[in-house]
Amino acid sequence: MLSFNLGPFAIPMDLALLYAAFFIAWFSGWLIGRKRGANPESVLFNMLLIGALVSRMTFVLKYFEQYADNLIQIVDIRDGGFLLLPGLIAAVLVGIYKAWRQSSLRIPLATGVCIGLVVWGASISVMNALHSSQKIPEISLRDIDGNPVALHSLAGKPLVVNLWATWCPPCRREMPVLEAAQKNNPEISFVFVNQGEGQALVDKFLTQQQLSLKNVLLDTGGRVGQSVGSLSLPTTLFYSADGLLKNNHLGELSPASLKHALRHISSAEQKIKLEEQL
Repeated sequence: MLSFNLGPFAIPMDLALLYAAFFIAWFSGWLIGRKRGANPESVLFNMLLIGALVSRMTFVLKYFEQYADNLIQIVDIRDGGFLLLPGLIAAVLVGIYKAWRQSSLRIPLATGVCIGLVVWGASISVMNALHSSQKIPEISLRDIDGNPVALHSLAGKPLVVNLWATWCPPCRREMPVLEAAQKNNPEISFVFVNQGEGQALVDKFLTQQQLSLKNVLLDTGGRVGQSVGSLSLPTTLFYSADGLLKNNHLGELSPASLKHALRHISSAEQKIKLEEQL
């Protein structure tokens, strides 16, 4: 399961687990602090905010070349561009500073943070273990010319599977990014699996947008999305050469977030090439 569906909204599972862990941290800290007259709520929110800001800033600095031509993308966090470790370090340092300044917060804040981190770490570990065992779905589709294609038969080299639809604005915006990556990385297979639309509509869209994409497949029943546990579009899946799921991205990809994700399925030689081309 890659996403958590709340009515019409789909939240990436890793983000949903972070929200849940933060709530548990806040509730635990509140329970401990209630007897001491110290509520760590504001500190926890500061830790979350500053951690997210540092995580985003370090990501942008690392991939600044990809943002240089369109600086407005720096503030568009929908691409999911965050580096976890710098953000965690910044959040912990904020917590230490606040606890040092206000001694009454030390025990409730430390308790809440520790419980939240344990819950989050354990849930993320379980989720990653489940995802890493997922293989390419054994589903037969048809290409844009109507020929049958078994999706799992594409294993053998790193594979990127993009689930999209013509009516989906973020899908349309990320298509040129994926098209460029497909041209620049022949050692990686890119497959574009349209969800729920017919051949004529997809062909018309590709022509109108002047997109030259290889491996466009039609999944009129949306079976691939159901199989991998994501009803959100766009969804991009990153498989290693042996067909195992190594990473996934729900939402629009920017050149920077795509470059970061491709590192999960690239060899050492390919990573060097990515640094040069993307």
